[in-house]
Amino acid sequence: MTWQSIALDNPSLTVEGALDVQRVADHMKVRRLPAWTQAQSPEPAFDLMAAMASGVRLCFTTDADTIEIDVLVTGLQFAGEARRPVVFDLLVAGSLKARVEVTAGHTVVADEAAVRFEPGGPCTVAFRGLGGDTKQVAVFLPQSAMVEVLALRIPAEARITSSPAAPFRWAHYGSSISHAMEATGPADTWTAIAARQAGVDFTNLGFAGQCHLDGFVARTLRDGGFDAISMKLGANVVAGDTLRRRTFASAVHSFIDTIREGAEAVPLLVISPIHCPLIDDKPGPLKRVTGGGYVRLDRPGAMDDGALTLASVRVILKDIVARRRAAGDPNLHYLDGTKLLAPTDAALMPDQLHPDADGQAVMAERFLDAVAKMTDPGRAFFPGPTASQ
Repeated sequence: MTWQSIALDNPSLTVEGALDVQRVADHMKVRRLPAWTQAQSPEPAFDLMAAMASGVRLCFTTDADTIEIDVLVTGLQFAGEARRPVVFDLLVAGSLKARVEVTAGHTVVADEAAVRFEPGGPCTVAFRGLGGDTKQVAVFLPQSAMVEVLALRIPAEARITSSPAAPFRWAHYGSSISHAMEATGPADTWTAIAARQAGVDFTNLGFAGQCHLDGFVARTLRDGGFDAISMKLGANVVAGDTLRRRTFASAVHSFIDTIREGAEAVPLLVISPIHCPLIDDKPGPLKRVTGGGYVRLDRPGAMDDGALTLASVRVILKDIVARRRAAGDPNLHYLDGTKLLAPTDAALMPDQLHPDADGQAVMAERFLDAVAKMTDPGRAFFPGPTASQ
């Protein structure tokens, strides 16, 4: 087959879901937060999570039957476990058409003692049998890896043009539950499923282990021009024991204040934690166990000193939203996270913390059902009907 290379800075090739895109003709790197936030990054672990491509898509229209993409990925592996799967999904007109898993590339290996880097090489992701009709394509980059795109090829006779952008932009901020490394593929995270069914563009600011109400994230949400914003708060704060009752409530107020400085009337949904058996009624911190899973470090009396549980976080967040709505913010909403995953859904969380692939789908369905009802007295969260039925 004779190929043509598509320059990675071709204007017909758009990148969705990343707020920092560095690209020239033969190289592309993406980061989900704007470049200016790197100067305020709190630790290398945050940089790694922000550079992972959860929700990032390469979008274009083409009649190519085959698409090849050369990539260099950096995956994540915890000691005693296999590397997290690195999967590329290709969607045509919003439906999954092809899925490719790669095993090449660099690997960051983390254990209790240290983090080490195992170098690897690039590989080619090939999507074949796509048909010769003109179609809107979205290539979802892996949610569990950093990705450098090195080349994009289509058959010599094929064409590429730009795809129309979705008119409505949703941003979601959250923890590993929203980062969703446990999803089967990047198009199967709960935010990706929900956005697809609602017909909206989305930016996933779910950062595994790193949802701690950082000010630079609030400023990103404030200035991003989004049409709807949701944020699922509390899981990392409890699991890491990074804030207490007094400081958590104040931090949430400040985070919302910052967003409202530039997005005064944008629908803003605060979601409290889903049910997680390990820390629902007991405080953290949690410790990862070699080989997989977590244990809670028992601290008798910690709650008397203001330590949080997921249950207490739900009470605090519900109160914050109610008070702010009463003070004149009708477009601020609250969703109890146990409406997304409840104690009866424990089987969907094999490690007692993260939803598995089935859990991601359940969360998406229940999220859409919930936001479909958020129309009064403020603006609808998503345009048009969004209930999953």
